[in-house]
Amino acid sequence: MKRSTLRLSLLAAASALLVATPLTSVAGTAPVADKPQPVSVPAAITSAQQAGVAAFWTPERMRSATPMDQLVRRAKLPESIDVPQGAATSFAPTAFPNGGSAWTGGGAIVRTEGRVFFTYGGRTASCSGTAVTSTNKSTVVTAGHCVKLEGAFHTNWAFVPAYNNGATPYGTWTARKLLATPQWVASEDINYDMGAAVVNPLNGAALTDVVGGQGIAFNQPRGQRMYAFGYPAAAPYDGSKLIYCSGTVFNAFISNGLGMTCNMTGGSSGGGWFLNFNEATGTGTVNSVNSYKINFFPNWMFGPYFGTDAQNVYDSAQAS
Repeated sequence: MKRSTLRLSLLAAASALLVATPLTSVAGTAPVADKPQPVSVPAAITSAQQAGVAAFWTPERMRSATPMDQLVRRAKLPESIDVPQGAATSFAPTAFPNGGSAWTGGGAIVRTEGRVFFTYGGRTASCSGTAVTSTNKSTVVTAGHCVKLEGAFHTNWAFVPAYNNGATPYGTWTARKLLATPQWVASEDINYDMGAAVVNPLNGAALTDVVGGQGIAFNQPRGQRMYAFGYPAAAPYDGSKLIYCSGTVFNAFISNGLGMTCNMTGGSSGGGWFLNFNEATGTGTVNSVNSYKINFFPNWMFGPYFGTDAQNVYDSAQAS
């Protein structure tokens, strides 16, 4: 075994005010009782709060979200780990159309995938997320660090489906509740970097009645072909377009998650990973999210395995 010092980079993005250094649900309807339950906090509840969040996110603020390097060191993984010799060639397969390019195929993914905006520590920030089928028709799945980081849940949280360079064709959907796995809330354990938001109705309509919803599944077999989507904002990307990767996933060797050949960058965190994705219709089943990268393997993306704890977050969100 070869000892290597690796740096883990969460893939959120925040404003340049920082000093840079980093369709059918496959799930139950109630949280599984024998596991620690998700943690949730209220967000924009009143009409005034919702209007304030929506007004805060001007096109200029959305465009200004850029990578926040301070996030690099926050994940709970060792600074030095054992990396097997030859890992760069023995773990990752070749991407099967590519490792990251603009999605031009159309379909439901264009409407159900979106950019996530929030305030983190008084600074504007962005991630990605996916509208999924749910009982309340108002659930967005994302990464845990896209709802909570360093002891506090984010504020001014909003989801913009089909974001396009400042344009919001389906509106800005404010969150009324944010949720994350208990392990992420307690210690920011990267194995459980999964979160969700319940968004308010907009103009009297529920989210998935307007944009549709992707399926979601948990405790699925590993090693399958998957597609990943997101809005990376760090070079060579600028956060203006929906980007995708695809490939046969492999088991992450420093967490319990999954890996994929993918060069998406900061801002893509929380974007959905899909099983059984149909390029013609743009539909599939969400089974992970963009979570982190490692400087030693810059062309790989990693996401958490969606097990029972992730299912509990989803079930709690959709029941809200």
